[in-house]
Amino acid sequence: MVGHLRDAGTCVRRSRFFESGTGWYPTFPFALYLAGAPRVITCDQTRHLCPDLTRKAVDGFGAVIGDIARTAGADGGDVRERHARLASALAAGQDLAAATGGVIEYAAPADATRSGLADGAVDVVFSNSVLEHVPPPVVTSLYREARRILAPGGRMFHSVNCGDHYAYVDPRIHQLHYLKYSDRQWRFWNNRFLYQNRMRAHEFVDGALAEGFLVELDTSTPRPLRLEQLRLMQVADRFKGIPPEQLCITTVDFIARKPAA
Repeated sequence: MVGHLRDAGTCVRRSRFFESGTGWYPTFPFALYLAGAPRVITCDQTRHLCPDLTRKAVDGFGAVIGDIARTAGADGGDVRERHARLASALAAGQDLAAATGGVIEYAAPADATRSGLADGAVDVVFSNSVLEHVPPPVVTSLYREARRILAPGGRMFHSVNCGDHYAYVDPRIHQLHYLKYSDRQWRFWNNRFLYQNRMRAHEFVDGALAEGFLVELDTSTPRPLRLEQLRLMQVADRFKGIPPEQLCITTVDFIARKPAA
């Protein structure tokens, strides 16, 4: 993710970040802090953050100090020093804000569509494997709030896993399996514990364009395996009008820039 942002012209050490969907431990916010980001706000609808997993995540970062420094263009000694301070502070029971000297702010429960931040308050808005679990109208609301709180020229970066998540625990099905169900049928399987909106990769990107963003990166790529799996299945009517080369895509990273003026 940092490599994509770097290639787009974003410098971690000069950027303020806002994350939608922290999860059980703040992996990417920690990486940004270690790389020297001055401000990282991470919010979640539910307060999932687990202290034990958070401390274990920090311990794991000790093995990748060099990778973080190299990818972000940061000084390795500075990264190592920040890691040592972070690990010590968390072990002493400090919260994220205190342990990071105020760099990381964790807000939960919180609504990322109404962040409360000032216009132009951040330089990057991002999420990782979150948007596929958000109702489509809320995705649009997230984009609109991102455009408001981003500084002119700021970037919105989302990594989306838009495949059938049940395939991870059921070897009999694949990532496109859920496309066979009508919306009515899918309601029997979809639920608040593993809600999946079934939006396709191009819909996430097109939604950003519709909100006035300029798309700078779109990694969506049709893969031969997925095209073959799609050819062998019957999809629900709502998906039949989508070209197979778009329908078969199950993952996308995209960066969308707010115009400078």
